[in-house]
Amino acid sequence: MEVPRLHPDTIEEVKQRVDIVDVVSDHVVLRKRGKDFTGLCPFHDDKSPSFSVSPGKQFYYCFSCGAGGNAIKFLMEIGKRSFADVVLDLAKRYQVPVKTLEPAQRQELQRQLSLREQLYEVLALTAKFYEHALRQNDGKVALTYLTEQRQLTEATIQQFQLGYAPAGWQTLYGYLVEQKQFPVELVEKAGLIVPRPEGRGYYDRFRDRLMIPIHDLQGRVIGFGGRTLGDEQPKYLNSPETELFDKGKTLFALDKARSTIAKQDRAVVVEGYFDVIALHAAGITNAVASLGTALSVAQVRLLLRYSESKQIVLNFDADAAGTKAAERAIGEVADLAYQGEVQLRVLNIPQGKDPDEFLKTHTAVNYQDLLDQAPLWLDWQMQQILVGADLNQADQFQHCIQEMVKLLGNLPNATLRTHYIHRCAELLSQGNARLTVQLESDLRTQVRGQRWHGRSQKWQRPADRSLLEESEAQLLRLYLHVPEYRSLIRDSLEERDLDFSLSHHRLLWQLILEVQTTDPVEANADLISLLQDRCLEQPDRWGWVQPLFQLDEKTQRDLLRAPLVVRTAIASLERVMCEKRRRHFLDLWKQTDYAATPDLAQYYQQQIYAENQRIEEIDREQRQVTFNDLAQLPWVGEFQDAIGIAQP
Repeated sequence: MEVPRLHPDTIEEVKQRVDIVDVVSDHVVLRKRGKDFTGLCPFHDDKSPSFSVSPGKQFYYCFSCGAGGNAIKFLMEIGKRSFADVVLDLAKRYQVPVKTLEPAQRQELQRQLSLREQLYEVLALTAKFYEHALRQNDGKVALTYLTEQRQLTEATIQQFQLGYAPAGWQTLYGYLVEQKQFPVELVEKAGLIVPRPEGRGYYDRFRDRLMIPIHDLQGRVIGFGGRTLGDEQPKYLNSPETELFDKGKTLFALDKARSTIAKQDRAVVVEGYFDVIALHAAGITNAVASLGTALSVAQVRLLLRYSESKQIVLNFDADAAGTKAAERAIGEVADLAYQGEVQLRVLNIPQGKDPDEFLKTHTAVNYQDLLDQAPLWLDWQMQQILVGADLNQADQFQHCIQEMVKLLGNLPNATLRTHYIHRCAELLSQGNARLTVQLESDLRTQVRGQRWHGRSQKWQRPADRSLLEESEAQLLRLYLHVPEYRSLIRDSLEERDLDFSLSHHRLLWQLILEVQTTDPVEANADLISLLQDRCLEQPDRWGWVQPLFQLDEKTQRDLLRAPLVVRTAIASLERVMCEKRRRHFLDLWKQTDYAATPDLAQYYQQQIYAENQRIEEIDREQRQVTFNDLAQLPWVGEFQDAIGIAQP
């Protein structure tokens, strides 16, 4: 069908109903910052949160690449789609009636929109059918299973709309198609019936199974999970993907859990339907489950909408299959975890029990205690490396070291690396204090050797990262401890169009600006105390920047030469940025066919030359630290007096 010309009323209503945070959250992990949200920009290679979304203005903007616009513009850019296509999809999503300027197209569009409404109707009626069947003679086995084996109350059974699919091959088919007169094609599109080979009719997809409805965020049934009551395989059978149901982007019971996730600031992800149901029945209502697949980035992003601290606890079974599932889930969201965009924890219940089994012999308080003690994913992975290893055997000891180094080499923060290197040394030394010291030194050397391998920012070398980390830390320390130089630092960053690149530094800088904006008088008087109060509320989130609040010997020296430190740090930041851009253009130039695209090759050469020129300028500026600059420092004046050199 050709792209329709949409009526202005439809476009305006879509704009009014659409929620930009809701739309952007499908593609970007967002964190709340005051009234707005921030995250990594999806339109460029962003490694620190430079992307801002304003729900009040319904507008997004990237402070690095300049991308900006409303929700429609965002979807057009992210998917390279036309204006009309995006508006139509949003109309479906937010149930906006579509008007077009061509009457012939209006009927087809309304048909597409009405298909979804018809599917919702069929699935809702099917859920009622299964609930009714559970109370009939054929459903007694299923009901007994729920009440006796699973120990579920009537209230829980009704809350989750649990039901039973009769054993007949065409029981549901007869009810929906023959009795209720729904078109057979519609029932097939809902995933409820399956065509027989060679066009010989249809049969019910779910037969003699305990039925568990799957709901969307609005509480509408979009699919089912069916558990066998006998030996039939598979044990669990899910609906196929349909117009309404995408199992990779859906979480079981999120409609019931999202308010508690927001309230407790923590989501719990378990493996099975009945783990979720048992937890909710026990009052732990922030639990959800993936739908028979490894937890995906899309599902994680769904959860992160509701947790301010971005905390997710994986509580998979402690057996081999559960451990693999946890490792797959960690692998899916590793990039987010390394960048601090998700606070991921892993809970293995003692004695290998799943949540459902655990709650049969323990209380909800006991389970909450386990959640509170769940280790961060990195600590859990370190423990997994050591499981079954005999550290007295040289080959196994070496293998564990290699795996530890591989794990720690991806950490972006020096303070956190130091903590985990020490922790690894303690684990590997098995209590031998002398060996711990030696191992810590060896591990540090090996981690430094492979640091950022394969995971560095594009066009960034390890030396760049070290220089950035030190320069940014110097600026932030001075900003915190020397109020008289705050305007100099702000002006210098703005003049050179620079920002903090490392995610933990950028987050602290954003918090500083937020605190100074909301309470400028108190912030000017005692900025460090205000910031520490905020940071202490979430130690896991802010632990990486805690050292910046302390004055060590080096920091005290920097305070005495603050103007030179600011000047040098700013120059270092700009030089690293220039180096990155130069390497980027050099790589593009090498890949360019000069004969085919001489203008493009020449453009890259010009850019390389321009970056080289700027690097040389920065180097010259750095060398021009004059006697007058040095003479302004207190300790230089004292030295001059002591040796009898006249002040200029």
